[in-house]
Amino acid sequence: MKNFRFLILGIAALLCSCNAQRRVLYLQDVKDGAVVEVPDNYQIRIKPLDQLTVVVNSKNPELAVPFNSSSSYSALSGIPSSSSLTNNSLQVLTVNEEGMLNLPIIGAIKCDGMTRAELSRAIERKIIEGGYIADPNVNVRFANLTVSVLGEVNRPGRYELTRDKLTLLDALALAGDMTIYGNRENVAVIRECDGKNIVTLLDMRSKDIFESPCFYLQQNDIVMISPNRYKAATAEINQNRTFWLSITSTVISLATLIVTITR
Repeated sequence: MKNFRFLILGIAALLCSCNAQRRVLYLQDVKDGAVVEVPDNYQIRIKPLDQLTVVVNSKNPELAVPFNSSSSYSALSGIPSSSSLTNNSLQVLTVNEEGMLNLPIIGAIKCDGMTRAELSRAIERKIIEGGYIADPNVNVRFANLTVSVLGEVNRPGRYELTRDKLTLLDALALAGDMTIYGNRENVAVIRECDGKNIVTLLDMRSKDIFESPCFYLQQNDIVMISPNRYKAATAEINQNRTFWLSITSTVISLATLIVTITR
């Protein structure tokens, strides 16, 4: 009888362990050898108030100097940049609220909705059409590419990115992955679009995340990991316990005070 009891307990523990593991695994419905198409809209698009670095190069470096001049950038942008004071080749410019970028010599250029490559080609065309340089090579990079990962992760915070192709799984890896209390069924990605915050909920256990427009993150996205039901219930119990302990302590203090006064 005793051995049978231990057997039952062992099976129950094993089943609980399997269920717990299923709750914390990612991509549970992906089969070996599965092929997942990469969406063609993953590239980050430039938005108003983005900060960019623009570097113009040429076979004749002297011709490119005016386009990379600190004084030219400062005068056109109206915003002094610490980068422009220390490194003439990395001038930080801010896209204005109309989606325009002011550049030395060639002036304003519309960049809202463009990728880095598209903006580079547009700047090269303007330089050639203006007769300034016959062989310009323009390199555009984001200077403020960040995402925030908050909630049930091991290292919540805001992360600066070194590349502009970042997946949701990459962001979780930067934050040290979810804790065991993270709710993998409803991971929220908050994205600002046209002045509105749009919330997209993703189930990290399903391969459907690959088809979501939020699988590839954009600048200033916020990833929120909510606690699972167990963690939420535990927090509520602890909160209620703290509340009643506080009430009990207050009642005891008042009773002690009354007894002391009436003696």
